[in-house]
Amino acid sequence: MSMTAPAARPVNPRFSSGPCAKIPQFSLDMLADAPLGRSHRAAVGKAKLAEAIELTRAVLDVPADYRIGIVPASDTGAVEMALWSLLGARKVEMLAWESFGEGWVTDVVKQLKLDAVVRKADYGKIVDFAEVDFDNDVVFTWNGTTSGVRVPNGDAIPADRAGLTICDATSAAFAMELPFDKLDVVTFSWQKVLGGEGAHGILILSPRAVERLESHTPAWPLPKIFRMTKGGKLIEGIFKGETINTPSMLCVEDYLVALKWAQALGGRKALIARAEANARAVRDFIATRDWIADLAEDPATASTTSVCLKFTDPRIKDGAAFAKAVAKRLEKEGVALDAGAYRDAPPGLRIWCGSTVEASDVAALMPWIEYAFEAEIEAQAALA
Repeated sequence: MSMTAPAARPVNPRFSSGPCAKIPQFSLDMLADAPLGRSHRAAVGKAKLAEAIELTRAVLDVPADYRIGIVPASDTGAVEMALWSLLGARKVEMLAWESFGEGWVTDVVKQLKLDAVVRKADYGKIVDFAEVDFDNDVVFTWNGTTSGVRVPNGDAIPADRAGLTICDATSAAFAMELPFDKLDVVTFSWQKVLGGEGAHGILILSPRAVERLESHTPAWPLPKIFRMTKGGKLIEGIFKGETINTPSMLCVEDYLVALKWAQALGGRKALIARAEANARAVRDFIATRDWIADLAEDPATASTTSVCLKFTDPRIKDGAAFAKAVAKRLEKEGVALDAGAYRDAPPGLRIWCGSTVEASDVAALMPWIEYAFEAEIEAQAALA
């Protein structure tokens, strides 16, 4: 090769967009206090679950009158609970600019069979929120995990809206400001920004969402794991740690460890600053290269967690094959694991820059991306 391999390497090469890197200096010894072999309904289990809910409220600054519940099936389960339980009372608008948003469109239009207004944008863009009628119920992702774009703020959402806003915030929560006064339902999983383990979701409900739950009966049957009311009243226990099904107390302990780490850093603002510094390290690098670019077209909507990149060099003959080869080379070198673009997204790289990642590791990775790019350009030329 004409290019010498960089001397420095990321200390932690884990740049997966989920499950994401554990907190710095993570050790399994940190989970020693998990009440393994105990019922989650025992006093110790309930206390751990309640602590997880209250620490979530504290770190995210969730309003006191919003309910927070730990629910099954990761962020997907939390979103599905909201869609199946809340929709049908008003007209619906579905906003999609990446694969997960497309999935919610499929659920609402093809499974619930609602005649929804569907607004879509290509990868790298978001829809125009000025066109959205918030007197309807509106469903959207805050950050497109697979497209690298995000909602910049909640300014376009009116405070006096008649409909509910249902926001999938799974790769935004803890790393981006979420305007809870503009959001009636917020969902996420702790496997993203805080690097927790999979299978558990968080569902946050505003008082307006609770009112809808208690006043609206869906036209379709609800599976047991989606039911949040009984006799027309909210099942309050769900939002105090009395989970619908059995949670993993080991995963709950892991989440508690991450939340306490976040508090020690300085809470939400410190987490946001870390993600922004990580994303800046990527964008400072690509700004001086003409062969790679941000998939996000507008810097105002560029993600600070799931940073998606595309190769732009005209010498590249097969974009998908080239991008896969670069990602494979980075993994083989041990400098970036799981850094390829999502399977439904345009070819490229996806570098997770969430709050558990160190900016020094992101900076160390950048020369390796250039090294891998040059290596694959040479390999392609050799085959021509």
